[in-house]
Amino acid sequence: MEKKRIALKKLLEAVEKEIIRKPDRKTLDHLSLLVGYQDWDSFQHALHGETSADENYK
Repeated sequence: MEKKRIALKKLLEAVEKEIIRKPDRKTLDHLSLLVGYQDWDSFQHALHGETSADENYK
């Protein structure tokens, strides 16, 4: 039973590390494509910039 508990603890630690890990640039670029932007930088600029969101739909 102790071996199972240790194995479960190691598994949970690995999952927690993966959840906390920051995604790499390639992943962020792909996510940006899903919401209609060319890359992560253009998404961030639209999100935090002063451009109106209506500009994306012209």
